[in-house]
Amino acid sequence: MRSDPPTRRSRLARGATAALAAAVSGAGVVALAPGAHAAAGCRVAYSVNQWNTGFTGSINLTNLGDPITDGWTLTWEFAGNQRITQGWNGTFSQSGQRVSVANPGWSASLATDATASLGFNADYSGTNTAPATFSLNGVACTGTTPTTPPPTTPPPTTPPTTPPTSPAPGSRVDNPYVGAKGYVNPEWRAKAEAEPGGSRISQNPTAVWLDRIAAIDGATGSGSNGAMGLRDHLDAALAQGAGYIQLVIYNLPGRDCAALASNGELGPTDLPRYQAEYIDPIAAIQADARYRGLRIINVIEIDSLPNLVTNTAGQAGATAMCDTMKSNGGYVNGIAYALRKLGAIGNTYNYLDAAHHGWIGWDSSFGPTADLMLQTARASGDVRNVTGFITDTANYSALREPHFTVASTVNGTSVRQSKWIDWNQYVDELTFATAFRSKLVSIGFDPGIGMLIDTSRNGWGGPNRPTRASTSTDVNTFVNESRVDRRIHAGNWCNQSGAGLGERPTAAPEPGIDAYVWVKPPGESDGSSTLIPNDEGKGFDRMCDPTYTGNARNGNNLTGALSGAPLSGAWFSAQFRELMANAYPPLS
Repeated sequence: MRSDPPTRRSRLARGATAALAAAVSGAGVVALAPGAHAAAGCRVAYSVNQWNTGFTGSINLTNLGDPITDGWTLTWEFAGNQRITQGWNGTFSQSGQRVSVANPGWSASLATDATASLGFNADYSGTNTAPATFSLNGVACTGTTPTTPPPTTPPPTTPPTTPPTSPAPGSRVDNPYVGAKGYVNPEWRAKAEAEPGGSRISQNPTAVWLDRIAAIDGATGSGSNGAMGLRDHLDAALAQGAGYIQLVIYNLPGRDCAALASNGELGPTDLPRYQAEYIDPIAAIQADARYRGLRIINVIEIDSLPNLVTNTAGQAGATAMCDTMKSNGGYVNGIAYALRKLGAIGNTYNYLDAAHHGWIGWDSSFGPTADLMLQTARASGDVRNVTGFITDTANYSALREPHFTVASTVNGTSVRQSKWIDWNQYVDELTFATAFRSKLVSIGFDPGIGMLIDTSRNGWGGPNRPTRASTSTDVNTFVNESRVDRRIHAGNWCNQSGAGLGERPTAAPEPGIDAYVWVKPPGESDGSSTLIPNDEGKGFDRMCDPTYTGNARNGNNLTGALSGAPLSGAWFSAQFRELMANAYPPLS
């Protein structure tokens, strides 16, 4: 179990206390409208997770009477100044202290013993007392199925002796990975098991990449991840009994403005299509009540926002496309729209991509990237639409450098002066992710945010892994002989030779880290080694060509890429086998 930093732990403690008080005050009955002749009655469980000025409320509504078939409206009154800012699984309205929630359009009926789960985010000050009573269709809640007309004034409810012991379906938890089984993509599993020894890792959960509009219904094509669509994967997750599923939301207009291998189908002015044809259908499917018991984890738009900081005018890696996407607001507005639409669903968790330490670990990029993340989250309408952030997605930066730290010196010279570190403030991904989380909280993100680190290909094991620190007194030699990350340059990113599987997916491995995850499925190519014509908008990036001598972003070094690679997302058997051979921790 994770040992949370004080800010997060104290928030959880406050939330638990509030949940107990709410459960005591809010248990009750929802009944049919006055004048109906059917037997009426139901149970309401109300709980909250609160912090200094806000809280998330969860309501479970179980119908104990005859079926409701023509719609329902739940009402209550807050005791204080609570103000709802966002709701899900219902249509919320508030006038003063009175709140009304009408059934969502897809769920006008409530069968006998069926439960409707709804929730909301709210602000408050002072105390956050739970509502005393609830009513449905104008009938007060009593906690039973009465045989006589309900009284004008409801009797006091009987408090339960203990608070709810587990989150209700459709309600959010602090860390979606804790206590939940991850979804294993059967398409990836089949490819892994077709490789010698692949069954050793084929049961690990990996993310499903929705990298074009056609992937929503089930994509085919030369570089497709497979034919299963979003509903197929969600249904398969339910069939597996999975507690969570990981999805990569990845189709921004002008996508990957500083690279070519993973360019997308939408041009720089296609923001309306991104919203209407991509995000809206995804949100509609994720909001289906069928999936409300599943924790849906969305990894939002890999590489996008950091590109606006490091690859625009005035930066060494500037590109015309990145300048365009910065000036037209396509990235910020597109991501804000995705956060808003997906964040409105009660069982979703949105993690924004935050590059990696070898990209924004310098002071000139670190703070500005955090500021841009906050600007984008605020543009979504509520920073709490962001659950957390993910680093090292589809990359190779080592989780830990065990033989030196950023504070190490060699013969009186800081390791930061070495060509490999190049004055970066971080030497590995764990220290970077922890520090970036602290920065994000300090500028205005919720103290409860968590970090993910993609460890699918950053293990760097095998015979070339150093086992101890170098004894050299030359700083460059010391770092090169000591570092476990064996890339030629930290800016190299495509199908890296010598890479290995990293830590297996693990929930809450370190304070502030929600999970180590495999978002990039091992064995899926980063890009083709040579030009391959295709119908998916994917270009040929010379950083995937092992003969290319580099550019300013990798210090004009060789790329270190494997030869014979297919299009990005396509299966690359040679890479998969190398990742297993070089895994760290080693495979048994």
